[in-house]
Formats: sequence, structure tokens, C-alpha cells
Amino acid sequence: MHPSRFCLLALLPLFAGCQLLAPSAPETRTLQPRLQGEISQSGSQLLFRPCQEQRHFVLSEAANSDLLRSSQRLLSDGHPHLFADLRGSLSASADQRHDGALAVSQLYRLQGEGHGCADEQFQQTLVRASGHEPSWSLRVGSQGMVLDRPGQEPLALPYLEEQLPEGRLHLSSEANGQRLGLWLTPGTCRDSMSGAVQHLSAELRLNDQVLRGCGYFGGARQ
Repeated sequence: MHPSRFCLLALLPLFAGCQLLAPSAPETRTLQPRLQGEISQSGSQLLFRPCQEQRHFVLSEAANSDLLRSSQRLLSDGHPHLFADLRGSLSASADQRHDGALAVSQLYRLQGEGHGCADEQFQQTLVRASGHEPSWSLRVGSQGMVLDRPGQEPLALPYLEEQLPEGRLHLSSEANGQRLGLWLTPGTCRDSMSGAVQHLSAELRLNDQVLRGCGYFGGARQ
């Protein structure tokens, strides 16, 4: 089991500071850059345009196969373009009509709706998870977690994070009379309403209620 990390966070006056119980292991591998942008279709090809750019890159045959299938599925639902959050490498292409090719190693999320490139909270977000029936949304940042539910005030809580085997995470909190636990498991997860794809399955346990959904790592967690 990896070292647990404990963050007692300052959203509430009673809780302040963030403390690591044990240092994280140094990163030994070089990560490909994380990229965000729009995917659209041009003839038989799928093109990726990075946010705030005009360059277009062809999704190469080496691209993540699930990305290709999911993109075709969402585009066929009538979306003119999709927002993609991924990790990959850009390279030159023999196709002079475009600026190069994109090979994807990690897909974080793919969606036809939402803020996309205009998400102002992305860089401050460690984890975001959400689900339906009933609807819920949980955002985790360096200052704590906030749970949003329709018709209720946002619930702000400090949390304990535990890293589990096989890349799983457990976030938990017991404060203000609330008991919350969020389990995140790597694996393709599709939103039951929008069809959006995310790279984590999420299970939220709030007191005696069990809620399920999908999640992804934000820009503050690389």
C-alpha cells in the first residue's frame, strides 16, 4: 500500500493547514504533455485542435483506440465537435493539409457538453467526480472538497486521502455531522446521461446513501 496522505484543509475555520504524513515517492518516468482541445471530423479523419490554437492534428492510428470509438459515437449524436482532455505526443505528418499527428497515451475525458477549454477551475482541481439519479458533483482541491447537490447548499469538508493498490484512491471525511467516502477506480467510465467518457469510475458514500458516477484528475494533479 502506498503512503497515505492527510490533508486537514482550510475551507472551514476549524480546520487549517495541509500536512503530509509521508513524502511522496519521486517521479521517475517522463510524462507526455497533457493536452486539452477540440476534436472534430474532417472526411474520414478525426482532427484535434489544442485550446486557444488554430493548428490541427490528425488522430493517428497509434491513438488510443477507445478515444477513436468514443469520438465517433459522440459525434454521431449530433455534436459538431468534442472537448478532449488527454495525454499524448504531437509529431510531424506527411499529410500537408494538417499540422501533424497526435498519438494518445491517456484519455482523461471526452465530452460534447460542458465548459471545455473555458473551465476556469481546472488548474485548481485535484479530482472532480459526478453522477446522476440523484445528481451530485464533488470537486476536490488543495483547500478541501465541496459537494454540490440540487436544492441543497454546497457542503464543504476537509478530507483524508489514501492511495490504494492498482491506482485506486479513497477520499474520506467526517465533519459537521457528515460521513463521506469517495472511491475512485481507474477504468473507462461513461456518463449515463450525456455519454461523456472519463478515466475513473466513482462511488460516493454519503452517510447511508451510495451514489455512483465517473471522475477525472484535474490540472492540479499531474
